[in-house]
Parts: sequence; structure tokens; C-alpha cells
Amino acid sequence: MTTPTPPAMNRVYFFLVLTTFFWGGSFLFTKIGVATIPPQLFVLSRFILATLIMLLVCSKRLRKLNSGIIIRGMTVGVALGLTNLSFVFGIQGTSISRAGILNNLFVLFIPVITKIIWRDRIGRVNMAGIALAVAGIVLLATGGGNGFNRGDFFSTFCAFLIACHIISVSKVLKDDDVFLITLVQFATVSLIAGAATLLLPLSVFTFTPPAVLSVVYCAVLPTVFCFTLQNIYQRYVTPTRAGLIYTLDPIWSLIAGFFVLGERLNSREWLGCGIIFLAALLPLLFRLSIESRLISVYIKRNN
Repeated sequence: MTTPTPPAMNRVYFFLVLTTFFWGGSFLFTKIGVATIPPQLFVLSRFILATLIMLLVCSKRLRKLNSGIIIRGMTVGVALGLTNLSFVFGIQGTSISRAGILNNLFVLFIPVITKIIWRDRIGRVNMAGIALAVAGIVLLATGGGNGFNRGDFFSTFCAFLIACHIISVSKVLKDDDVFLITLVQFATVSLIAGAATLLLPLSVFTFTPPAVLSVVYCAVLPTVFCFTLQNIYQRYVTPTRAGLIYTLDPIWSLIAGFFVLGERLNSREWLGCGIIFLAALLPLLFRLSIESRLISVYIKRNN
């Protein structure tokens, strides 16, 4: 058997950046959707549609579905479900500009969680990032008219859950069929969102054409399409480089909030968002520097 030829790196980077564009767009379309649809019902609609699409994609793979894939898929699916519920409640309660920046804090939550559970070392750079993040949040809390509001809290909690989902994927999943795992994850999120829809009070809602378009966009592009692109192309770059690319998410949400929704931040909020963004970027840049030096040493030793 021959090993598949890796794609050109400019193609890899293009499609990974494209995923961040569609993920960034999900902030805008979710904001439009939850204006008329309760958050839990929005997640339920989005992931039922995404599950149906994945069923079609996986139609020829379903015979390979076994109890191990179902258990592991449901395990990481629980984290994904809670992440998406906190995401929509955050979007509903704050601007997509602030939500995008706060969601990026997952970069700093990962070393904190691994420190608490596995006693991993946090490191000085991550500690500096955490300190910067706290300073940025303080600026956000004191800069806007509503301070650090309910939506900001859910967006920060969403960042924590994003970190939990990333860690659960790395710790739980084995060499499983990524499409079947994704199908089980989506189905699990649908079940969790269905339970939330039954348990939480529902306000009066209407499926307006913009809301339906928002559900379709979020189900197809940031969910099915981007998960597929990520599974295909992220394997060709290091986690550090992928993380740096994914920090583009809040940039797209800031642009959409400014030009489409007319969101405006005051100078104190802009400074807070900038510091939080830097807090997430700093550890990644530090790891990239170490990674580049190690690669350089390896090349020299093997030439």
C-alpha cells in the first residue's frame, strides 16, 4: 500500500482558516437565531439537522458502528452538548464581539484543567496569560454599561467547556472512524438539547425566515462542514499552529458584530478585549517559538 501524498501546506492553511471564518460566522447567525428562538431550541434544531446530514454521510459506514464508538462518542458528545448550550446562552446575553473574545480563553483553561486533574505544570507563560486574561475581564466588567453580565459569564464558562471537550477528545477517543464518532457526538448533543428544551421554560417563539436560515447555516457550515475540514486538514499541522489559526475566530466575530450588527465597544472594552486576545495568543506564540527551535535543531542534526 502507498502512503497518501500530503496536501500542499498553503492548501492546509487555507482550509483551516476557512473553518475559522465559518465558526466566526456562527456567532452572527446564532445571535440572529436566538432573537426569535429560545437558545436550547436553537441548539436542538441545529444538531437534529446536523445529525440527519451525518446519517446520510455515514450511511455506508453504519455497519462499523459498535458499542465502543457509541460510548466514546457519547462521552465527548456530552462535553460538546454543554459547550453549545453555554455558547447560545452567552450569545443571547452579550455582544458577539465580547463573546468571541471570551470564548478564546479555552487556550488558558486547558493547562489549568490538566494541572488540577493530572498535576501537569502550568508554566510561567500560561500563568502570565491567565493574569492578563483576568486584567482584561476586569476591564470588560468596568467598561460597559452592563458590566460583566450574564452573557459574558456564559461565554467564559463556554471557554471552560471548550477546553473540557478538547481534553476529552484527546483522552477518550482512540483510532475510531471520525465520521461515526462525529455522528454519535451530534446525536448526543441533540439528546442533551432535547432534555434542556423539556426542562427549561420556553418563551414564546417563532421560526422566522432569518431564524431558519440561521439554523441551517449553523448546522451545515460551522458544524458538519467545518468538523469535516478539521478532521481532514488539522493532522498536517502541529497543535500549536492549529491553535494560532483558530485564534482568528474572535476576529471574524468582531468584524461581523461591527459591520453587520452595528456593535460598538468603548475604549475600555476594546482594551479589555485586546488584552484577553493577547492572553490567549501569548502562550501559543511561546510554544511556537520552542517548536521552531526544536525543529531547527533536529534538521541540523540530521543533515
